[in-house]
Amino acid sequence: MANLQVCAGATLQCSFGGAPGVLNVLPANRTMVGGVPAATLLDSIPVVNITPFAMCQSVANPAVIAATAAALGVFTPMPCVPVTPAPWIPGGAPTVLIGPGPALDAQGTMICAWGGVIKVAQPGQTSTLVP
Repeated sequence: MANLQVCAGATLQCSFGGAPGVLNVLPANRTMVGGVPAATLLDSIPVVNITPFAMCQSVANPAVIAATAAALGVFTPMPCVPVTPAPWIPGGAPTVLIGPGPALDAQGTMICAWGGVIKVAQPGQTSTLVP
């Protein structure tokens, strides 16, 4: 079964995020999908590739822990700064290479160090398929 290729401008969602984020893909690989750069499993750098998800609601986030302690135990979400220590986990068998890395399809996921699961909500294109 084929999945949609993820590209620059894709919408991402973190399970602990307060709002969707955006995937930024630098045009280093010079591979385009619908006129925008195609993403690989290596496009996983926080802030550069993975934008913040508004407010973080993870009780494992040190900023949330500190703010909650300062509020005398009242749960206090804090601004999200994703911490992604590993690249994307492919949704299927990565069969297409883009530059040095496998193509990222819409089934890919990523884990944040604070326990969130980052998924592709909208891949940024709708016509090119990855086998």
